[in-house]
Amino acid sequence: MARPLRIEYEGAVYHVTARGNERTKIYLSQSDYDKFLQYLADAKKKYNIVIHCYVLMGNHYHLIVETPDANLSKAMQYINGSYTTYLNIRRRRSGHLFQGRYKAIVVDTDNYLLELSRYIHLNPVRAVIVGKPEDYKHSSYKTYIAKSDSALITDHLVLGLMKHHKSNAKDEYRAFVEDAIGIELDNPVINIYGGMILGRAGFIRETLKTIKEEYYRREEVSHRKKLRAVCEIKDVLEAVSNYFSVMQKNAGKISFLEPRDIAIYLMKESTGATNREIGEAFGRLSYSAVSKVYQKMKIDMKRNRKMKRIVTEIHSSLYNFKG
Repeated sequence: MARPLRIEYEGAVYHVTARGNERTKIYLSQSDYDKFLQYLADAKKKYNIVIHCYVLMGNHYHLIVETPDANLSKAMQYINGSYTTYLNIRRRRSGHLFQGRYKAIVVDTDNYLLELSRYIHLNPVRAVIVGKPEDYKHSSYKTYIAKSDSALITDHLVLGLMKHHKSNAKDEYRAFVEDAIGIELDNPVINIYGGMILGRAGFIRETLKTIKEEYYRREEVSHRKKLRAVCEIKDVLEAVSNYFSVMQKNAGKISFLEPRDIAIYLMKESTGATNREIGEAFGRLSYSAVSKVYQKMKIDMKRNRKMKRIVTEIHSSLYNFKG
C-alpha cells in the first residue's frame, strides 16, 4: 500500500490528525484527555515542538504543530506511542489504538492557518456537542480568548494574523470564530495538494524543494507523480494554448469547452491553486463550476481514450515550463 511522504523541515507548521482504529473512542474519561495533554506537554519539552492549536474529539484529534527542529515524526511517535501504551494498560487491552499512522499536512501559514484554526476550533460545534466553542473542555480555544497565557499553547502566530492591533487580537479572533457559527464553512483541507500540502502554488513549490529526489522514485510513496508536477496557472494556459493552436493572449477567454475543461483539470492536478483562483483565470468562473468541470473530466478520461491521450500529452509538456 502506498504511504504518504513525510515532509520535515525546520519551522514547518502542520495540521496533524489521528483517528481511533475502526473509529472507536480513544478518550473514555476525563483522565484520558488529561493524560494525552500531558504527553503533548512532555513532547513539547522533549522535542522542542510548538503547539498552536488542539481539539480532542471522542474518536480522533486535531493538532496544529510547529517543528523548529524538523522532527515531527519523532514527536508524534512519542505522543501516539506513549498514549497507546497508557490506554492499553489502563483499559487492559492490547493492539493498535489508532487507525494507521497519523496524517500530517504542511500548512501555508500566511494563507491558510487562520481559517484552519477556526475550522478546528469549531469542530465540537459542528458535531453538536456544544453550542459555543468555549464550552468545549478539550480544546485550545479558551486560550485564544482568555486574558492569561497557556503553558502548553502558543497563540501568537495565529493571533498575529488578525488585522487589528495586538491588544485587540483576542477579541477579534473570538469574533472571527464565533461569527461563523451556523455558517457552512468550506473545510480548508479540501485545497490540499498531493495529499500533504495546504498552500498556494508558490508555497507548494518551495515546500517540495525540501524533498530529496530519491523519495520520488520510491514505489510506496503515494502522490509521487503529482508532487513532481507543480507549475503555475499561466504554465497550464500556455501548454493548452500551444496544443490547440490558440493565441496565448486569448487563452483565458476560450469559447469552446474542450480546451477550457482540459486546462481546468490540469490546473487542479498540477498547480495547487484553489478553485476560486482557477475560476478567475476563466472570467470569474465560480469555484463550484470549477469543481464540476474537474469531476466531469475525470469521468470523461475514463470513457474517452482520445481525451485521455490529449491530457497526457499536454501534462507531459508542462515539465518544459517548470525550469
